[in-house]
Amino acid sequence: MNLEVRYSTHPDDSKHYTTEELRKHYLIEKIFVPGEVNLTYSHNDRIIAGGAMPIDKPLCLESGKELASEYFLELREMGVINIGGKGYLMLDGVKYDMDYQDGIYIGKGTKDVKFYSCDKENPAKFYINSCPAHKEYPTVHIPLAKANKRHLGDPKNLNVRTINQYVHPAVCKSCQLCMGMTILEEGSVWNTMPCHTHARRMEVYLYFNLTEDDFVLHLMGEEKETRHIIVHNEQAVISPSWSIHSGTATKNYIFIWGMCGENQTFDDMDNIENKDLR
Repeated sequence: MNLEVRYSTHPDDSKHYTTEELRKHYLIEKIFVPGEVNLTYSHNDRIIAGGAMPIDKPLCLESGKELASEYFLELREMGVINIGGKGYLMLDGVKYDMDYQDGIYIGKGTKDVKFYSCDKENPAKFYINSCPAHKEYPTVHIPLAKANKRHLGDPKNLNVRTINQYVHPAVCKSCQLCMGMTILEEGSVWNTMPCHTHARRMEVYLYFNLTEDDFVLHLMGEEKETRHIIVHNEQAVISPSWSIHSGTATKNYIFIWGMCGENQTFDDMDNIENKDLR
């Protein structure tokens, strides 16, 4: 298992970052590595984001020095959404089938976590978000059909989208993790616009369903000091709590969002009007 550590950054510092430095601190370029669990540990609310892509054999979720725990979920909870071929999880000996866009919440205290693909020619791609937890809640399998849905946007603003809330109080209990998937309709390219911040929570975005030639222009930074990062298919961006997180792209796409911090109130946002952005 690979675990890269990213440290927190101050907004005053990020104003002076070059393109290379922005990408170094905030972009996770490689999520899915065939036959590996590949994770990034961010000191922003200590979220862990990454992927597991089993091929010929199961992949085990292990602890490490960074977690200082006997096993990975001894002091953590986790959400997983599969964006690849069919697969399944074995959680303390219990099997959970994971089809395309199926999600699952895994509670604190789950000791044995293994990832499997059903077909190595079309392997599963398990996207993972994990954060510290203070209480054990039951594991809940969440197919896309059971996610809580919010339909937003207007064709005139190129932002018609459906927010599918997986790990969310409307669906299951968790300590602090919220996780979901937003699907943009054809012809829509803007997400989270008008934009906002939420100083109580950080967020990670994983963008996918893009071709090799397409990209997302992800906007970040303070409202008066915005920056951008070019994001390609199956790459993720770490968004500190002080930063806006919005974007547009060369085509419609899907993104998975994960949040952790002070609360789980989805609409607790500090909205910013477009005319105030710089």
